[in-house]
Amino acid sequence: MQFVNSDPNVVRISLAWLDVLGVDRERLRYRVVIRVTADVEGAENRWADLAGTGISQLRQTTIKEHNPRTIRRNAGENHRGCLVISVLRGAGSYRRVEGRWSGTVVAAEQRTP
Repeated sequence: MQFVNSDPNVVRISLAWLDVLGVDRERLRYRVVIRVTADVEGAENRWADLAGTGISQLRQTTIKEHNPRTIRRNAGENHRGCLVISVLRGAGSYRRVEGRWSGTVVAAEQRTP
């Protein structure tokens, strides 16, 4: 199971959700995905800090090639890429996440006027 996002708040919620599900942090692996034109070291530090882990615990960063023909709004020196959170032995955790999400959707549908 993997979570991937560039929004720090979504990453925080994902980690909190895994905590609620009882997923041991030892089962989590982290990797940064970022474009070659961005501040790779800054991104690694930011995501490691947010995840509450040391930078040495990050897997090898995936560097995406820059396509100059593509106009991106989230570029430049402030761009920090995405954090990929992988859950080892995650099939059972995935089923629990899927079940809780389905329950949330049903509850939301019941509240809709």
